[in-house]
Amino acid sequence: MTNFQVYKKTLSFSLLMFVVGLIVMVIIALTCTAGFFIGQNIDADIGAIIGLIIGLIIGIIAASLINIFINNRIKAAQTAIMVKGVTEDNLPDHAFKEGFNEIKGRFGRITGFYFITRAIKGIFRQLGRGLNRVGRVVGGQTGDSITSAIDSAIQVLVGYLCDCCLGWILFRKDQNVARAGCEGAVIFFKHGKTLIRNVGRIFGMGFLSLLVIGGGIFGLSYLIFNQFPGMFETLSQTLINAGSEAEFINDPQLLMIYVCALIGVILWSILHSVLIRPFILVGVMRNYMAAGQKDMPKESDFAELANKSPRFAKLSKSI
Repeated sequence: MTNFQVYKKTLSFSLLMFVVGLIVMVIIALTCTAGFFIGQNIDADIGAIIGLIIGLIIGIIAASLINIFINNRIKAAQTAIMVKGVTEDNLPDHAFKEGFNEIKGRFGRITGFYFITRAIKGIFRQLGRGLNRVGRVVGGQTGDSITSAIDSAIQVLVGYLCDCCLGWILFRKDQNVARAGCEGAVIFFKHGKTLIRNVGRIFGMGFLSLLVIGGGIFGLSYLIFNQFPGMFETLSQTLINAGSEAEFINDPQLLMIYVCALIGVILWSILHSVLIRPFILVGVMRNYMAAGQKDMPKESDFAELANKSPRFAKLSKSI
């Protein structure tokens, strides 16, 4: 099966997670609104603020439970199907149903993975700290920008690392979660050529996605807003009166470009995570699983990574 064929079979999971995400946002908005009005009725002065905070806490708790019992299972089902597609080169017609069948009775295993996710993320961050030295050496505003860019890149890679580790854990049904998680981390770092290919795929296709989708949304927004120049003149003056000191605020045209860019980035991030990232992940997962199957992690590999990352050493000792 090609990457696109696997992607098409798993896209329904991404769309479902997007819908669940929207529902979570609505729930938080409703709990905050309800708390605000209930508190306002009890005490007009401070009750509204207290009610808003309580409503936010309730919303966050509800969102956390939904993430644990619903979103994590959807993600695991999608990953299970991706792994099946790239390792067996075949998927059933009803992949959505089969995905949930694959994780049936494996709630503890999936939950265990998300418990060790923090440790896995810590491993990558520790190994990535050396890259941040580049920004510190440069220093100044340029150095801060370089450090920020490196941190952002590491965060992106961490997300793919965790998805690949989840795939390996689901693939290694005979191993406990901690052991399989350690193997997953080793695979990601051990195979340099695979890592380079995956990094190229992640950032190359990510940049292309930003250019096409983000650029398209920016251009469309600019064409639409350009029909209403007076709107940004009013907005510019309002922000100046409010005490804003940002330079672009004084120029309505520049302000419009800034707003269009902001809209482009926000909408791109949403569309990219739902539609493009899963396709990138299929290719990354294929490379990753092939490397792991070809060269199964050994104890010597564990020791080598443990010397580079105290977090990995701690995690590996727990198995």
